[in-house]
Amino acid sequence: MTTSRLEAFSDGVVAILITIMVLELRPPHEATFQSLKPLIPVSFSYLLSFVFLGIYWNNHHHLLHAAQLVNGRVLWANLHLLFWLSLIPFVTAWMGENHFASAPVALYGVILLLSAIAYTVLVRSLLLLHGPDSFLAEALGADFKGKISIVLNLIAIPLAFLNPWVAFAIYILVAVMWLVPDRRIERRMTTNDTN
Repeated sequence: MTTSRLEAFSDGVVAILITIMVLELRPPHEATFQSLKPLIPVSFSYLLSFVFLGIYWNNHHHLLHAAQLVNGRVLWANLHLLFWLSLIPFVTAWMGENHFASAPVALYGVILLLSAIAYTVLVRSLLLLHGPDSFLAEALGADFKGKISIVLNLIAIPLAFLNPWVAFAIYILVAVMWLVPDRRIERRMTTNDTN
């Protein structure tokens, strides 16, 4: 089975998630800039979640371009990832509407952590299918950013109960790390195309 159908389905799900999140942004009833002030926390949480969904979409795209095949295990691993990503609009709204209170910020981190773990499971499932000497395995390498993201989220979750803003800053740090797309796959694909 090829990757195109899996990629198209995943793209559609991510597009729907972004749409759900933006629908949560309710415009104020007054036509003043001052009336936008209460929306600042909601807008910040939306922005961060939009960035995270974009990061997953971008890296998922690169991952599936490097893969040649998918099987049932990969399909379920992909659904596992999409399940955790589908909860991002809920935790985004809860965190923003409660002005970054401890519990919502911690739950946001749990969803980010479980999404990162699910992405790792997807990568491992693809590697099992393609083998340790495959183009995909060479392109992925050691996955330092993936591992450090999981560790940072694990640190941020309990910190949310001490200082939610420190936890939120860690989530931003993880996003910034991934803003530069994972170029390992891109570099490897470029090298492969020139040979």
